[in-house]
Amino acid sequence: MGKIAENLEKVKSNITEACARSRRATGDVKLVVVTKSANVDAIKEVVNLGYSDLGENRVQHLKLVAEEIGEYLEQGESQSLPAKINWHMIGHLQRNKSKQVLKITDFIHSVDTLRLAEEIDKASAKAGVNPKILLQVNCSLEPQKYGVPVGAAVHLAEQIAEMGNVRLCGIMTMGPLTRDKDLVRVSFVRAREIFEEIHKEGFSPKDFVHMSMGMSADYEIAVEEGATILRVGSAIFS
Repeated sequence: MGKIAENLEKVKSNITEACARSRRATGDVKLVVVTKSANVDAIKEVVNLGYSDLGENRVQHLKLVAEEIGEYLEQGESQSLPAKINWHMIGHLQRNKSKQVLKITDFIHSVDTLRLAEEIDKASAKAGVNPKILLQVNCSLEPQKYGVPVGAAVHLAEQIAEMGNVRLCGIMTMGPLTRDKDLVRVSFVRAREIFEEIHKEGFSPKDFVHMSMGMSADYEIAVEEGATILRVGSAIFS
């Protein structure tokens, strides 16, 4: 077993244990493998192991790796290859790049302003698609982080839910950059509270099911606090 395979097994084991501690089913948690720091061969190794949910932070890199991995799948050199890759745009997205992203993925985690949501909605109408989007909320209250302020999250969710071409499927947040696990947990608890408040309002009752939170340093805490999507990269590729 190679290093990447070993790391993936460790991450899966940690997720399973975190689910057990919080009395959750492991099937309720999706692992998105973040490929921003990985070379193409390493990404191919992950794909060969059957992982089909991959996440990228930058549009240009997303375009490059999506094309290369798409060609690799078409070659069909391994029976363990997934039928397709579900790409997740997880990094900050500029409005003028919305159209490019929609050609590759229908899952955008990082919508944090009304203007960005409107641009995605407009581009989606022209492309004839209905992408899933998550509302990024700055639950760590760190000024350097992207994300709608906590106090404005519910109102923005209501505005996005009224759009005709996007599906508001949940929220996304990033934990604070700290080794203090209590502070990390506070941030994720805050995210869960916002998720529950939006869910209670019923703006998007059919699709609003996801909490994307938890990365390499804090994904176990995220699972314990209700995350349905984890974004893990360095713990797999380092």
